[in-house]
Amino acid sequence: MAATDFKDYYAVLGVSKTADSAEVKKAYRRLARKYHPDMNPGDRAAEAKFKEVSEAYEVLSDADKRQQYDRYGQYWQQAGRAGAAGSPGSPGSPGGAAGGFDFSQYSDFDEFIETLLGNMGGGTRSRSTNNDWSSSRSAPGSQASGFGGFEDFAGYGRSGAGSAGNGAAGAASGRSLDRDATLTLSFAEAFHGVQKRLNIGSEIVSVRIPPGAKSGSRVRVKGKGNRDGYGRRGDLYLNVDLQAHSFFQFEGDKFLCEVPISPDEAVLGTQIEVPTPDGQVKVNVPAGIRSGQSLRLRGKGWPSPKTKQRGDQLVKIMIVIPTSISQAERQLYEQLSACRSVDPRADFARISL
Repeated sequence: MAATDFKDYYAVLGVSKTADSAEVKKAYRRLARKYHPDMNPGDRAAEAKFKEVSEAYEVLSDADKRQQYDRYGQYWQQAGRAGAAGSPGSPGSPGGAAGGFDFSQYSDFDEFIETLLGNMGGGTRSRSTNNDWSSSRSAPGSQASGFGGFEDFAGYGRSGAGSAGNGAAGAASGRSLDRDATLTLSFAEAFHGVQKRLNIGSEIVSVRIPPGAKSGSRVRVKGKGNRDGYGRRGDLYLNVDLQAHSFFQFEGDKFLCEVPISPDEAVLGTQIEVPTPDGQVKVNVPAGIRSGQSLRLRGKGWPSPKTKQRGDQLVKIMIVIPTSISQAERQLYEQLSACRSVDPRADFARISL
């Protein structure tokens, strides 16, 4: 960027130079929503404004970049290019000058890089990719715009773990070029698979999440992590977090639901209809079942992202005691109590320390 192309990022976001990270983030979210291409289809001016806002946020939300920007003003990017380019004495190198900026104040090339890039130049990837879904499964998309509804839009910003609404917020760990983010999915999105649009700095990336994601699953998006001063870039790792469902749940790796039955159904046995991801199915409840016991529905559970096969759904039976009964029910319960043949506490007499 030439000195004449200098942009006042604070003015772009409409914040003061003393604005903290929360103010910057709030301003960005408001403007990103206002100018997002999905909200302004076919509006070139809005698209350009959205890119400008994203560019400003990418710099001001990153502590190191903001420090460079505040310190060097219109020359901050030229200084970065100079550090990655020439040898001592050449234009745009520690021994020369670029755009009227004097780099001779640095004793050597390493001091220049350390000062301007905040030790980013020597960054190496530290995150293991073992046991992560492959990049072919996560199917990272290229920069694009005009994707469906705005509800899938997610913001990425300064180095720090977190999430933003129905999406993710980026994080850089130490000197690693890889970035972690939290991606929130509904049960339906995770079960069927979904295409998500994520805003990473000034990029809009389309990512395909395959069916079968769970909380704790990690999706690798190759080449969409942090950059260093030499043009290298790490990977983005999306950590899946499932929103709670009103009926279905996970206990560890077990996909299950809790189904209430009445005491008489537990004693006599019954047939009930149970919701599954495919719709309701009839289930036989055996007589004498105890509260907390589970029935297994084979092939009605969660899909595996690797094998594509469905697991089992567990139906945990919960015997519900009525808190309000009619007079007729009370009389029947009293008759049952009078003729009961089993004492459930018969073994208590033999219990001692």
